[in-house]
Amino acid sequence: MKKAVTLILTLTLLLSLCVFSGTAYAAEEITVTDMIGREVTVTPGSYQRVVCIGAGALRMYSYIGDVSLLCGVEDIDNTSLAERPRMFDSVARPYMLAYGESFKTLPSCGVGGPQAQTAEAEKILACNPDIVISEYEDVEKEDALQEQLGVPVVTLKAGPGGVFDENFFGTMRMLGTIFQNEEKAENLVSFIEAERAEISRRTADVADADKPSVYICGLGNWGTTNHLMTAQNYISFNVANVKNAVTDLAAPGIQAIEEEKFVALGEDMDIIIMDAAAVKNIKPLYAETPDMFDTCKAWQNGQVYLEMAYNAYYTNYEIALINTWFIAKTVYPELFADIDMTAKTNEVTQAFYGMDLADQIAAAPSSFGGYQQIDTATFFG
Repeated sequence: MKKAVTLILTLTLLLSLCVFSGTAYAAEEITVTDMIGREVTVTPGSYQRVVCIGAGALRMYSYIGDVSLLCGVEDIDNTSLAERPRMFDSVARPYMLAYGESFKTLPSCGVGGPQAQTAEAEKILACNPDIVISEYEDVEKEDALQEQLGVPVVTLKAGPGGVFDENFFGTMRMLGTIFQNEEKAENLVSFIEAERAEISRRTADVADADKPSVYICGLGNWGTTNHLMTAQNYISFNVANVKNAVTDLAAPGIQAIEEEKFVALGEDMDIIIMDAAAVKNIKPLYAETPDMFDTCKAWQNGQVYLEMAYNAYYTNYEIALINTWFIAKTVYPELFADIDMTAKTNEVTQAFYGMDLADQIAAAPSSFGGYQQIDTATFFG
């Protein structure tokens, strides 16, 4: 009997040591500082029921986290629902292309979309999450929601530099810590940094006098965009050392310029890069006013190019990176002659999702076939 008891105790001790050195140790509570400065107590590796709320939260989680842990999604990301926000359905959102079928099976944790600026606590509670990943960047509201839900609410953030921003890297690393995917997070950050460095390296020695003047238009701002919507500090231009045709706006960020300014800039536009999200609005405007691009040198010379939608329920970070390659190849074709956009798109989506998504991105209705030089006479005719 004593031998049996001793054997049981020994086995129990060995099992305890194995568990303690593995799962139990890894599940120890830690305090993380989220991306808006809140200190949140989390237990890495322990979470089995995850909810993501707010513009961009589910997308960023899908880069690092396990989507099988999701216990609810916002209506905007569940295409099986009859009543839901649909303004981005025609736009390529790679996280939806990768995981949209899984999202269809999940209950609602809120409506979502640009008009939904408040977390819906009752719907979140009904999903019974053990952690909430949020993109509502308000400290007081996030603290109140955490108190109400009784589970950690961790806030993400990207920053003005988007996919190239240190805040985006911090978000990836924080998600890696919480969900014990540190290696995946570091690999993704390293990949993005290497891509940025390579684009910048190739273009670093281009003399200012040899740089064409490029106008970016159609950048989405809460779903509203047209040919007047632009930015003087477009991050992809900065990374690729591209000369921006717009330089003297009073404020940073995406904004609409006056029609008169657009007309006046026309002679300085060697190349136009048009975001695909704007085509649906530009086409009817062009039909009503066929002379709206008459002063644009790029339009007259056929130097108009289509990039994929940069913003669709917040930033498409992987698309933003691919767009940077496309812009660099468009502006400096001789420096990027070896880059095939389909292959590059798949390389990037492999890094973010482990999937080739180039064909699906190009097939989205508002992608119009993918990256291309636009034949303005037929495309807008």
